[in-house]
Amino acid sequence: MEFDVNALRSLSTVVSFVCFIGVVVWAFSRKNSAEFEQAANLPFEQD
Repeated sequence: MEFDVNALRSLSTVVSFVCFIGVVVWAFSRKNSAEFEQAANLPFEQD
């Protein structure tokens, strides 16, 4: 099977989109919300 340039571009677009959706799902996961909340408050903590 031979890929032309357009097929390679399409494949890379689909792979990039799947990775993007994975990052979005990970970022908005309830499992990570406590860790992100703690990281968001780091600048406000006193030494």
